[in-house]
Amino acid sequence: MFGNHSKPAPERLIDQATAAADQAIQSTRRAAHQGLDGLADSVEGLRDEAVPMIQQAADQAGAMAQRGANAVRERAQHWKDRAEDASDSTTRYIRAEPVKAMLIAAATGAALMGIIGYLNRPARRD
Repeated sequence: MFGNHSKPAPERLIDQATAAADQAIQSTRRAAHQGLDGLADSVEGLRDEAVPMIQQAADQAGAMAQRGANAVRERAQHWKDRAEDASDSTTRYIRAEPVKAMLIAAATGAALMGIIGYLNRPARRD
């Protein structure tokens, strides 16, 4: 009735469709694996490129921080030297002109007390 085929036509069609579906699934799996392998290779390549760039950026940031710290130290030393010079100069003046130095100090103190007293007085209400 069906010739040399041992199965009826509808069963053969189902078998052929199942085989075609299995082949499609296998092809899709292979393509997905190849795609994932390619993606993994790309990510690894990007990582290999990024690591040196990140290290270079970290090195540059460290160098900038070191330069900043050095600049702060130099400025602090500069101001310390200026303060010492002013102190030495004041000491020399006091030794050379003790009476004048006392009069200047008294006048400065009186002026400061006057300013503080003026600022601390209560406001008048008219």
